Amino acid sequence: MADLASLVDGRVRGNRQLRIKAAAPFDEAGPEAITLACHAKYLQRLEDTRAAAVIVPADCDHPGLNLLQVANPYAAFARIIAILHPAPRMAAGIHPSALVGDHFRHGADTAIGPMVVIGRNVSIGARSCLHPGVVVGDNVILGDDVHIHPNVTIMAGCRIGSRVVIQSGSVIGSDGFGYAPDGDRYHKIPHTGTVRIDDDVEIGAGNTIDRGTFGCTHIQHGVKTDNLVHIAHNVVVGAHSILVAQVGISGSATLGRHVVLAGQVGVTGHLHIGDYVMAGGKTGISKSVPDGQVISGAPEMPHRLWLKVQRIIPRLPDLRRKVAMLERRLKRLEADKGP
Repeated sequence: MADLASLVDGRVRGNRQLRIKAAAPFDEAGPEAITLACHAKYLQRLEDTRAAAVIVPADCDHPGLNLLQVANPYAAFARIIAILHPAPRMAAGIHPSALVGDHFRHGADTAIGPMVVIGRNVSIGARSCLHPGVVVGDNVILGDDVHIHPNVTIMAGCRIGSRVVIQSGSVIGSDGFGYAPDGDRYHKIPHTGTVRIDDDVEIGAGNTIDRGTFGCTHIQHGVKTDNLVHIAHNVVVGAHSILVAQVGISGSATLGRHVVLAGQVGVTGHLHIGDYVMAGGKTGISKSVPDGQVISGAPEMPHRLWLKVQRIIPRLPDLRRKVAMLERRLKRLEADKGP
């Protein structure tokens, strides 16, 4: 218990020598597990849990229980889960069924799984892991401690930083959607750029990140994307931004730092979204947004205004009837008044 407290900058109230073997939900935790209580509905029920210890806010105290008091209980619980339940790791080495191109370089303890295909002049850092079915194109560079899950494709020339996770089925460096109209035909615009993904990024399953037409599509440090996110050519996603499921960002849009786009948000191309902007689900962003705004709706509007609009919409049929009635009364009054 004391060791866990030191890892998350917490303080133990109770048995510091308590041995913790697992992390579990509040109502399922057993006598060797630690659990989390950061919301009122759980803090009011601390005596109901069978857990050996409970992670709680720093100002919470309950004599008779083993507590781990921390400033951010949710984040501490996430870190403790990762410590107590580490993700399984493939054994280091290159599987005999992997196809590896010329001039392949890799660091210590790299793991290359079955049926992986690696192109020419590829470099992979130490302790990185490519799961079965991964395809890596020519001239790709991957940093240290990178985990590429099954059936991911990383196209030629892409640059991936360290401690990056890419979940199954994602495609990094596909061609962007660009065609030049010529009468009744369209000519494909070649995309000769790359994708750059910085350190500590996690890409969800089924993402598609297009390469730049020229230059690069850039996913900056600490970005996290959910499943089924599409990022088009030459987009810049600022550091520590969050993109939730089914977000679509059109070409050459730029996002600032700490942007949060909720599910199914759509972003028009060539605009700029400022730092710390938050967009509610299904927002359609059609113009640039200044720093710190909270927006919703399609087209986008301030979130508070959108809430008012949503309250009005169900009343529109009644309002329409009242307006029609007032128009009829006005016509009668005008007719009675005469010329």
